[in-house]
Amino acid sequence: METLLHEQIWDECREIIKDNLPEMSFSTWFDPIKPIGIANKVLTLQVPSPFFYEYIEANHIDLLSKALRRTLGIDAKLEYQVVVGQSAQAEKQHTMHQSSKNATNLVNKVHQQPSFDSTASDIRNPFLTPGIKQIDSQLNPNYSFANFIEGSCNRLARTAGMEIAQNIGKTPWNPLFIYSKPGLGKSHLAQAIGIEIKEKYPKKTVLYVDADTFQRQFAEATIKNTRNDFTHFYQQMDVLIIDDVQYLAGKEKTQKEFFQIFNFLHQKGKQIILTSDCPPVDLQGLDERLLSRFKWGLSAELTVPDFETRLQILKRKIYNDSIEIQDEIIEYIASHINTNIRELEGVLISILAQTINNKEITIDLAKNIVKKLVKNSQQDISIDFIKSSVCEYFNIAPDQLKSKTRKREVVQSRQVAMYFAKTYTKNSLASIGSQIGGKDHATVLHACKTVNNLMETDKCFRRSIQEIEKRFKVQ
Repeated sequence: METLLHEQIWDECREIIKDNLPEMSFSTWFDPIKPIGIANKVLTLQVPSPFFYEYIEANHIDLLSKALRRTLGIDAKLEYQVVVGQSAQAEKQHTMHQSSKNATNLVNKVHQQPSFDSTASDIRNPFLTPGIKQIDSQLNPNYSFANFIEGSCNRLARTAGMEIAQNIGKTPWNPLFIYSKPGLGKSHLAQAIGIEIKEKYPKKTVLYVDADTFQRQFAEATIKNTRNDFTHFYQQMDVLIIDDVQYLAGKEKTQKEFFQIFNFLHQKGKQIILTSDCPPVDLQGLDERLLSRFKWGLSAELTVPDFETRLQILKRKIYNDSIEIQDEIIEYIASHINTNIRELEGVLISILAQTINNKEITIDLAKNIVKKLVKNSQQDISIDFIKSSVCEYFNIAPDQLKSKTRKREVVQSRQVAMYFAKTYTKNSLASIGSQIGGKDHATVLHACKTVNNLMETDKCFRRSIQEIEKRFKVQ
């Protein structure tokens, strides 16, 4: 009876959660969860790793709690059973009542495995530098996790990557397939995972290579009749990172070779990390067998960073370069460069270059450079138009945005207006806050974060934002 009850309760919770999440997010994070039992309104769920537990607690706990309270009542509670091994004997239980305790101590330590020693083999190493017998991982030390700013735009991929690096061979995400439009940090993240693995497991053999280089090496090996060496070399990797895998499209022989290498490494439990400019389902010109394997693990997208993340990226860059720039200028750049990280950093470099000519970095200088470098900048929309549009949609009077009431509809309308003002105008955060309710810049940042979070978890709210946004895009 109770077995049927906990499964029924979880099925009802899943229906609520599924209605509020994108299909990929739901299948990635909630399909692997299994209901174990229920007692005294405490539902026990089994999750496949501490990483699952921590990610759900950090990103989906509000939605999960809402679903649980709706099915079991307001005093419902959760208990997780975290699987840290491959068998039932490896399970450990961790009780959690809707808080965010750290469960990483449940992860089993990874045993070091012998790594490839180029001195003990006659296999030709295409990355071997004359006079140096160790394999160069081809990793850029600047592309570390320390220099990778986390945000809602990359949290899934970054968290999965860190979990892989900390528990190599113990996660289900093999391969990890990272995809995004150009300039959003997928190469940085892929290398950061490799760097982290090398630091934690120095004996592991890690290799980063872009698809073009892989193809050229294969062509050279074919011409020189050393294809066996080429294959055997790549089969020795503990971690293989292939960047821009879409460039293998149309290269049938290279794909066939990579297919063999992929199968060998995967069967041996070696980690494979791939990056692409689109998800596996949209890749063209690749063999279906290869595409099916790309879908075996986790596909994680990097999206355009929000304002807060762009701000932190600029501040980290400025800090690393030991330069001082006024916050107003940093906020201006972050507000007006919303395409990709590469362009964001490019504008900052162009501004900093002006100091060579002893020019003072001012807001006017920043505006001139942004104007020259950014094409098709977004048309400016007045804050008054935004306020009236938001208030009209939510059916409240514009004057109520200035009131001190804590009514939910007024507070939410004010937050939405701040979110759109930051997105569609060139006003500073302080200016936005003063014009929408007389608030400070910290309140505006909080409002934008709240709106972003709600759009991720509340399907109806997300639809409302999209409806309001249509009014701005026709201006």
